[in-house]
Amino acid sequence: MERVGEVSVQSPKAATFGEEDIMKYPIPLTRTAHRNTSPSRQKVIKTKPRGFDEETVTTFCKVIHSDVQMEDGVWAQLPDDLLTEVLARVPPFLIFRLRSVCRRWNSILHDSGFLKSHSGVPSHGPCLLTSWKNSQSHQCSVFSLPLKTWYKIPFSFLPDWAFWLVGSSGGLVCFSGFDGLTFKTLICNPLSQTWRVLPRMHYNQQRQLIMVVNKTDRSFKVIAASEVYGDKTLPTEIYDSKLNRWSLHQIMPAVNLCSSKMAFCDSRLYLETLSPLGLMMYRMDKGQWEHIPAKFPRSLLDGYLVAGAHKRLFLVGRIGLYSTLQSMRIWELDHAKTVWAEITRMPPKYFRALLRLSAERFECFGQDNLICFTSWNQGKGLLYDVDKKTWSWIAGCALQLCNSQVCFYEPRFDTSIW
Repeated sequence: MERVGEVSVQSPKAATFGEEDIMKYPIPLTRTAHRNTSPSRQKVIKTKPRGFDEETVTTFCKVIHSDVQMEDGVWAQLPDDLLTEVLARVPPFLIFRLRSVCRRWNSILHDSGFLKSHSGVPSHGPCLLTSWKNSQSHQCSVFSLPLKTWYKIPFSFLPDWAFWLVGSSGGLVCFSGFDGLTFKTLICNPLSQTWRVLPRMHYNQQRQLIMVVNKTDRSFKVIAASEVYGDKTLPTEIYDSKLNRWSLHQIMPAVNLCSSKMAFCDSRLYLETLSPLGLMMYRMDKGQWEHIPAKFPRSLLDGYLVAGAHKRLFLVGRIGLYSTLQSMRIWELDHAKTVWAEITRMPPKYFRALLRLSAERFECFGQDNLICFTSWNQGKGLLYDVDKKTWSWIAGCALQLCNSQVCFYEPRFDTSIW
């Protein structure tokens, strides 16, 4: 642990991670009554609806050239530049297991050449990160949507006070909490197992936070809006990783917030307000708050703002006063007319399975036109793809989502905590 002023940094030594550090939860497969008649003797396996697809067909082919031998000497002499390109294309979660192969492979993952190659490879795709704390330490599981598999990532490096999961962006994860009487904010990269505490804000109070990462230069900002318990006199504070300090900005006008959830879309921060009715928007380019008079739909019980791709802003919530008439709906903000336009409704079978009781709480969050619903008591997760207009359950999430804090997560090695 190194301390510089009020900033603390912890980086792991060149330790290896074996299978005991990251565990894979396989999705059970069901065989179908199908006779193989093809020359390659293929076996076809179908799975029940899991992840995105309603049905996935996986084919395992018999190796035709079984006499080919893997020469250990040839692979041991693989040039570093070629090895770097190969490892950069390996799914990020599997690299944990490859680090234990040899010292050479473990050291090359910290090499600047590998990080440069990794940054040029297309993103692994969206994942769900769940965080919870047991009696001993922090726990973390990640569900890969492309691989439709749960993975466990070591989170024991987090300090005990890092209790609240603020969110994730560009490969970084943000936590906050109280260390004694001091409110602190922490940034970490779960894959590189590095973390640091940000400098103290000008006003040491629990704030509504949101983190955003610039995908161009991988710098990040943390925005602190109003005080959690309703003190609207605090100025807006923004942390810039390039400057490594907080800066003071305009105080948000006196409003009655109806939710502590925020959404960051197109360099703008949005919050829901009851008085005046509509949205409060903070423009990063001007450093000013503005009110948007976008009235909420009638009989809206609970609403969540969700930022989508291409400047799209969604509102998700339940409609209906009685349990038998309730439904979950999604609206999109028409920026020109400042009105909410309904785009879809959750099918009744999904709504009844997700929320069995009318008063049951749920969470909703999104990323790049993907919207995730989780229920607090049922431990279920449901995904809606706005572009494909499809609904799908998340496989094997009863244990991981129950009583956990959840957010979308993009696994990246090349995003620095600095």
